[in-house]
Amino acid sequence: MGEALNGLKRSIMCGELREEHIGKKVTVMGWVQRRRNLGGLEFVDLRDRTGVLQIVFGDKINEEAFEKAGKLRAEFCIAVTGEIVKRESVNENMPTGMVELKGESLKIFSEAEPSPIDIKENSETAENLRIKYRYLDLRRADMQKIFMIRNKTTKSIRDYLQQQGFLDIETPMLTKSTPEGARDYLVPSRNYPGMFYALPQSPQLFKQLLMVSGFDKYFQIVKCFRDEDLRANRQPEFTQVDMEMSFIEQEDIIALNEGLIAHVFKEVAGVDVKLPIKRMTFREAEEKYGSDKPDLRFGMEITNLTDSVKGSEFKVFKDAVEIGGSVRALCLKGGASMGRKDIDRLGEFVKTYKAKGLAWIQLKEDGIKSPIAKFLSEEEMNSIISTMSAENGDLILIVADKNSVVFQSLGALRLDLAKKFDLIKDKNEFNFTWITEFPLFEYSEEEGRYMACHHPFTAPMDEDLDFIESDPGNVRSKAYDLVLNGEELGGGSIRIHDMELQQRMFKALGFSEEDAWKKFGFLLQAFKFGPPPHGGLAFGLDRMIMFLAGTDNIKDVIAFPKNQNAFCYLTEAPNIVDEKQLGELGIKVLPKESN
Repeated sequence: MGEALNGLKRSIMCGELREEHIGKKVTVMGWVQRRRNLGGLEFVDLRDRTGVLQIVFGDKINEEAFEKAGKLRAEFCIAVTGEIVKRESVNENMPTGMVELKGESLKIFSEAEPSPIDIKENSETAENLRIKYRYLDLRRADMQKIFMIRNKTTKSIRDYLQQQGFLDIETPMLTKSTPEGARDYLVPSRNYPGMFYALPQSPQLFKQLLMVSGFDKYFQIVKCFRDEDLRANRQPEFTQVDMEMSFIEQEDIIALNEGLIAHVFKEVAGVDVKLPIKRMTFREAEEKYGSDKPDLRFGMEITNLTDSVKGSEFKVFKDAVEIGGSVRALCLKGGASMGRKDIDRLGEFVKTYKAKGLAWIQLKEDGIKSPIAKFLSEEEMNSIISTMSAENGDLILIVADKNSVVFQSLGALRLDLAKKFDLIKDKNEFNFTWITEFPLFEYSEEEGRYMACHHPFTAPMDEDLDFIESDPGNVRSKAYDLVLNGEELGGGSIRIHDMELQQRMFKALGFSEEDAWKKFGFLLQAFKFGPPPHGGLAFGLDRMIMFLAGTDNIKDVIAFPKNQNAFCYLTEAPNIVDEKQLGELGIKVLPKESN
């Protein structure tokens, strides 16, 4: 049976003890990391969230405590009182390695079964097992460090934004399902049979309403929910640093958030972010890096070869040019030594991004080697090599197709080659860039209409207003993303506050006036009452913590995550509910139809 505290108080944390505490009597509490018996002495490493302290029990120190210490096993929860003394054998690898605690009294609060997972740093335990026993996984020092970083980050964010005059305001978790985003998580209503709330994908509409309400500067660190297609670093629920401001323009938002990022990264990671952060338009990012979130820690930009092969009779190049596409390439320095099988694998890789194939040219010491050489004139081959600034030993990799395929496939190939050839030399570098002038619309073949790239309330660039009806595909928006090391850290936009322009936007998206009011009526009604010019931005907090903590797994920075299939092995959620609950909600579960 476990012992009770009975008024015993912890006087100091294990990891705080140093030489200046020698001679003091203290009480520490925590979990046994390990116990070692050395004849007449029992050595116990005690762990709490601040670190580990060595405790020594002996029959000459206190016989009762010594006997109890012999029963200790890993993960027993205990309290020890005694005097801090200098260690005979100093451990310079431990912050507390100069001292130890002479155990004069011992309370065992609770015993522990053998742990089903390794409670040690950098554990290689299977992920699903880590999630199932997350309360044990979180005892690891490296995991606790991550959540201390998370705590420090959120405090730093709050401090900065409140110093800038922002108000922290909560918005509803139960709201209305609206279109133009990912799938909503729906919550059935018992009081309104057949009706549903939706969990918010973001506080977007409510934060705009707060601007109408006159709260010039709003922020919130908030949970968001999206029923998206599953992948490794995506969670069904995640946390945003959400903000909105009135009477501002894009430059104001960018400047404020550069200050926020510089403040947080300095305070949390000791990193000086160079301001102003460089900028790149969406078009430039696509053409140079094949991505709207380019990783700029290495070069190898995409080069346009279309002019070099414009008159070519090579069918692959000719067809791409005739459909309005392009011929573009990467130059892998030193890649000419790559074997044919490895190059063929790269060809299969780009096919997963809808490319029809990958042409290549090796510049070897004994001449040019390429399966397309016979289809190109000497002049065309020389033009390609010259345009690529290629030298002996290099490998040119070419994709020809419509631009969307070319950008997507070469962008992915660029990142794949960077991993394979270790092109990112400084893994600890933080390379930021703003991406601006995103398209306002994108055409959906599935829907047969234009969709909003960001959301329906994103403002178009002033100089593109006349093209909303006539050429929507070329309308740019007042949207911006902050990218860090090839990942979107956050993004936002200036919003439409003019009702006439908003109606034009809805019409371009294929909404009738009736549809628009049915879906967004509460916002449109508010916009009848003097909405201010406004805009905002939201950061993905989980992704920010990943960078600050130096992990590439989003589950490491969320206390109780789901697995890659959005299942929680800890609580076994989602799960069935009983028929009574379903009956109260007027719901009947039908068997899923097989495809």
